[in-house]
Amino acid sequence: MTFLMSLHSNPVLRKTNLAVWRACWRSWKSRLHSSTVRTSSGPGPLNGPEEVSSVSHENAPHTPVMLREVLHYLDIRHGQVVLDMTFGGGGHTKAILDLVPEVTVLALDRDPTAISLAEQLAKEHTGRVKPLLGTFSKLEALLSEVNIKPGSVDAVLLDAGCSSMQMDQAERGFSLSKDGPLDMRMDGERYPDMPCAADVVNTLDQQALASILTAYGEERHARKIASAIVEARRVNPITRTQQLASVVAGSFPAAVVYARKDRLHRPAHVATKTFQALRIFVNDELNELHAGLCAARAALRPGGRLCVITFHSLEDRLVKRFLQGEDLSNLDQYHFSPRKQGTGKGKMLDEKRDGGSLYWRPLRRKVITPEREDVKDNPRGRSAKLRAALRC
Repeated sequence: MTFLMSLHSNPVLRKTNLAVWRACWRSWKSRLHSSTVRTSSGPGPLNGPEEVSSVSHENAPHTPVMLREVLHYLDIRHGQVVLDMTFGGGGHTKAILDLVPEVTVLALDRDPTAISLAEQLAKEHTGRVKPLLGTFSKLEALLSEVNIKPGSVDAVLLDAGCSSMQMDQAERGFSLSKDGPLDMRMDGERYPDMPCAADVVNTLDQQALASILTAYGEERHARKIASAIVEARRVNPITRTQQLASVVAGSFPAAVVYARKDRLHRPAHVATKTFQALRIFVNDELNELHAGLCAARAALRPGGRLCVITFHSLEDRLVKRFLQGEDLSNLDQYHFSPRKQGTGKGKMLDEKRDGGSLYWRPLRRKVITPEREDVKDNPRGRSAKLRAALRC
């Protein structure tokens, strides 16, 4: 791959710090993206629907998270324009279409599989669904292509992270419980030369791997896991999800592998944070999330509503601080660790005199979490957090 060749030919890159790694990674990816920004049209996103995925609209494996709360805080009215920035399996969009007559939904997703589902839904609701294929950072251009002007959208939903549909497809490489190629690219095969998770674990040096696991997985044992990965790849390249899970598990005593607990107090595999960190790094998720929040701010009209669902603390802290008006323009230097009691806010970009944000007014001051019954029905939503705000 071009990515691997450039690394091996440049030893400086292999020893650089994480901030520079991220900058180089994004610069390399942007060259792939720059020539492929497009609005989806027609039945097949790229090479025809049969080559994108076998998932159909009828059996799309998606249960929308916190649907009742989202519909309440978006408060969508007849004839409004709604932007669903993470269409996924389409659960939220379908509920909006069923609930509100004559609403128009702009359905964005970077995953061609999701867009194929959006195109099927658009056929069922003629003129009411407009599929948009691309990342958050390309949203401004995509909206311009469909004649949506800045400040004209009434409501925005951003459901961050990995979709259930992606997790359930072993060939996508997101799940450590399903054996498949170690891929994790949310864009699928749109960019065949895009670095995947296997490139990361087989190419980066131990220090860089440990930095990724610490920064994006908040993994306390990052050095131990990075060392195990480097040792294992000297014998054979790590190319499968369960192969990586085994390598990580092998760096701990057997009794520790499932000693961690999730929010439902169920055993969680010791490699869970490693998989999260690699996925975030490969897809540049935090920078994309910030770009998406900025795009939502530009798209919304005054009085428009924003709902953001996050699934881990890095995302939630970023969203919280963005809505508070903090300057997040340089995420490579921004540390999203929890603040200790008594510490002050970070540098403010748009702070009012009363301490609020010039752009946002919270619809509820505290973060919203799923009800207990909702978690029982949809365990994958157990870590979800919803923040809702009004555009000033």
